[in-house]
Amino acid sequence: MQITEIKKQALNILDGIKEKLFSLSCDSYHNPEMGLKEFKTSAACVSMLEEFGFKIDRGVAGMETAFKAAFGSGRPAISLLVEMDALPQIGHGCGHNISGLASIGAAIAVSKVIPKIGGSIVALGTPAEEIGVGKIAMIKAGLFNGLDAAMMAHPSSKRMVSRVFLGLIRLNLHFKGKPSHASAYPEEGINALDAVIQTFNSINAMRQQLRSDVRVHGIITDGGVAPNIIPEKASASFYVRAKDLDELYSVRERVLNCARGAALATDCELTIEEGADMNAPLKLNKAFADIYRRQMEFLGFKEDDFPMDKNAGSSDIGNVSQVLPTTHPHILLKRGINIHTREFADATITEDGKNAIMEGAKCLALTAVELIMDREALEKVKTDFEISKG
Repeated sequence: MQITEIKKQALNILDGIKEKLFSLSCDSYHNPEMGLKEFKTSAACVSMLEEFGFKIDRGVAGMETAFKAAFGSGRPAISLLVEMDALPQIGHGCGHNISGLASIGAAIAVSKVIPKIGGSIVALGTPAEEIGVGKIAMIKAGLFNGLDAAMMAHPSSKRMVSRVFLGLIRLNLHFKGKPSHASAYPEEGINALDAVIQTFNSINAMRQQLRSDVRVHGIITDGGVAPNIIPEKASASFYVRAKDLDELYSVRERVLNCARGAALATDCELTIEEGADMNAPLKLNKAFADIYRRQMEFLGFKEDDFPMDKNAGSSDIGNVSQVLPTTHPHILLKRGINIHTREFADATITEDGKNAIMEGAKCLALTAVELIMDREALEKVKTDFEISKG
């Protein structure tokens, strides 16, 4: 059967489940759940996939809300990533209720044509993207072994096939001093907050010498208990980002030296704690992006002309891209709004949200069909991946 006919069948299936996908997305909006606590969202996703005949493994990789839903057998095996978690206070301001349902819709559409084209489709429920741990745990547990490619589509204010994702290291810095009355006996105290402030000042002085892609940003998480008590303990949390691993680790060491210098200058003790695992930069795969772009253009969508390295963030999908070919296009939700805002979250339950789910689901489904049916195209994707490994 011709690939075009198969694609049309997949699109028709998606049109038939459009309202159900949007309903589940709205349910997630009204019941936002934080990372590793996506109990209702995960259950709803699993229930829909199970309804369409997927074989389900729940609680994989030691995470209660993670799941593997597979349909078909053999290779090629294409995975669709289902993000589920929300943000504190602003709910689905990152739009995982869009991206997750787009992946589920695409997986269902492809499953319906698998008997005709062979291969398999695997939907992986990947919790806790916002804290950068879900996909990493699943990599370590071997959930990506035996797969040929991974993909998902993220809602945005722009439509882009490729975006740069920076590597990310999380640093928690804890300083210990000595308490004392801040007015009566200041000379007997050692001020841990001074060490935190000095760390910020040193990092700010360092910024002039940082590469343009590097980002260092932090907050004070503990600054003392009262103005008249010299703080015995104080802490800060920093994110360090860069677009390649060598620079990421280099800047990490420079930030830690700022903290070490501040501890020495203030006579404080320093404890360094690294939060979660490092999020790797995303390995861009041109051949994979080209396949997705062809599907997008086939459906009449036009990519925005926007630098792929501007407004870059980080995600644990970067770690996935280190182990197998991965693509992470951005689909249009609504122009003029930015992620991680309440305005963005609210847009997900409008007609724009429904359209974004369908754009993502259709583009992903057609991309999966092409990867399965066109072995030459898949080999180009794999070759690009091997070249990126050096």
